[in-house]
Amino acid sequence: MIPAKYTFCMPAAEGHAGPSTNISPAISWSKGPKGTQSYVVILNDTDSPKENRDKMNKEGMTVPGTSARQTFFHLVLADIPANVLSLPEGAASDARVPHGKAAAQIKVGVPGLNDFTKAFAANDALKGKYYGWDGPCPPWNDENLHHYHFMVYALSVKTLNLGADFDGPAAMEAMKDKILAEGKLDSVYSTNPTTGAVIPKK
Repeated sequence: MIPAKYTFCMPAAEGHAGPSTNISPAISWSKGPKGTQSYVVILNDTDSPKENRDKMNKEGMTVPGTSARQTFFHLVLADIPANVLSLPEGAASDARVPHGKAAAQIKVGVPGLNDFTKAFAANDALKGKYYGWDGPCPPWNDENLHHYHFMVYALSVKTLNLGADFDGPAAMEAMKDKILAEGKLDSVYSTNPTTGAVIPKK
């Protein structure tokens, strides 16, 4: 279970869920094989609802476990130099920032846009360009536990030449035929007590 300090929202006694500290976790990996010239680090959620999104976080409703799912990117960090084998805690986020953090705030690699950019596009209070890390925030009424995958890719090129405002799918496409090795850490998170969320005591 991902610790709440690293998440965008956390379980709450009132209102089901509330804001969390959204600090990016420390991530480290072993050196890539000979020929490694850069790394890409990604965090994605493979249980984001594709259907029934209108039911998300609505009183008296649930997001059925049978709903179709899609991948939601929480971090896309490309062009990490080959001599870098870790990201310290807070390197890609040290706070929850309405309208998103600027790309310049991320000091390692080249950050892409995470999918909060799309998720908040119609929300005037939150819409903006979300670069770097914005942690898990699954619906508090989702019947499914959400699975999060920390991925590190060792690449044969120094840069993916993605330009500004690239996203997760663009990075995945650009990496094709350039991946020398990959590593993965699987984790879970929930804001729903029926799937393992623990409501903090007051």
